[in-house]
Amino acid sequence: MDTSFTLTRIYTDPQGESHFEDVKVPLAPAGIIGTLSEKQEVSALVFRENEPGYDWDFHHAPRRQYIVLLDGIIEIEVSDGEKRQFHGGEVLLVEDTWGTGHRTRQLTDTARRSLFIHL
Repeated sequence: MDTSFTLTRIYTDPQGESHFEDVKVPLAPAGIIGTLSEKQEVSALVFRENEPGYDWDFHHAPRRQYIVLLDGIIEIEVSDGEKRQFHGGEVLLVEDTWGTGHRTRQLTDTARRSLFIHL
């Protein structure tokens, strides 16, 4: 059994280009409740809802934060040209707070909800 949780990181390289990276967060046995990661300090939690048609051209993240997609489907493009789709239940760690940034486009025709967890 894999004892890690996989999330997608968006980061900026020294030349200012953004990229994806798959990150495994280690999990340790915690008895009957399952497996848990180490604690991480966070500073805020923000609930968000986007209307259908959301398409935000290249921008950088306003801060280091996790984005937890609650529903819907988005496509994110990083400046190296790679595009990935993300669905409800997936977690992103956005760290491209400078440089070219990333583009986000909503692929569903319904409102989409997510959580922003500031680090």
